[in-house]
Amino acid sequence: MRRDRVALLLLLAFLLGACATTPVQPWERGRLARWDMRFDPDPLKSALKEHTRFSKEGSSGRAGAAGGGCGCN
Repeated sequence: MRRDRVALLLLLAFLLGACATTPVQPWERGRLARWDMRFDPDPLKSALKEHTRFSKEGSSGRAGAAGGGCGCN
């Protein structure tokens, strides 16, 4: 019983420790807007990888139509 309470308190402390109540400040936005801070820094490279992936699979995914394996669709 005591072990359960301790585990619950630790879990609660971890969950509440990750909460952020302050928004991004104006002076921090410049740092977050840099190209290397983006989730996908090179959209052209990602589009090529996605095209190759769905062409090889031969299935229709979120990126377009089904392919035949050669990438010529």
